Amino acid sequence: MEQCLRMAAEAAVNRESFKALNKTAFVLGATGEVGKELIKELFTSKVFSRVVLIGRRQVEYKEELYKDVEQKVVDFEKLDEYADAFQGFDQGFCCLGTTKGKSGSKGFVRVDHDYTMKTAELAKAGGCQHFHLVSSQGADINSAVLYTRTKAQVEAEMKELSFDRLSIYRPGVLMCNRQETRIGEGIFRFLIKPIHYFSPGRISTATSTVAKAVVNCAVSPKNESVELFDNMNIHRLAGEKK
Repeated sequence: MEQCLRMAAEAAVNRESFKALNKTAFVLGATGEVGKELIKELFTSKVFSRVVLIGRRQVEYKEELYKDVEQKVVDFEKLDEYADAFQGFDQGFCCLGTTKGKSGSKGFVRVDHDYTMKTAELAKAGGCQHFHLVSSQGADINSAVLYTRTKAQVEAEMKELSFDRLSIYRPGVLMCNRQETRIGEGIFRFLIKPIHYFSPGRISTATSTVAKAVVNCAVSPKNESVELFDNMNIHRLAGEKK
């Protein structure tokens, strides 16, 4: 907890100091809800000298903020053929993710486990020092629920890659206006809005809060080789909770 509060308190100074280092980064999952907020935070803050979005398709951005955005298109089914796309980055941000409802059980594991792990392996081989993984609250290797069990499995395997620094984030229910329809999730999000308002950090997290926390971590000096931020500490790291 103290570490998160310190990182948040020093964020403004760290961001300015970090800019002078001319670090580079890539982002996976930039079209997802967390990914969209993350690239907004990255391009607004300009803490990295170069940010590349890696995805399965070229995305058209109309906002002035992204006029010079650099994108690399890869085939996630043939990632070994795109190893060059992951070469030479100081940091990597992984916001990849889908759901069982959208992609089926096999599709979910394919994206959240297989694609995530393969891209991390390529990033490590390409020289990435600091890898950021957006996981989920409730990740549990012994869970009977596929979603939380898979998230925990990825976290465990990610640690085995031995990045110089690995930061894992476990946000709660993401508060945002999704473009895709997830009826059950939407209803639940509506029901917990009062809790989110009166007690932020308890069970939910705004996607903008996650993005701010991730960037604050990215520019902070290394404390540990592996960092795990739960929902409450994500709020603290973003400077939104004492």
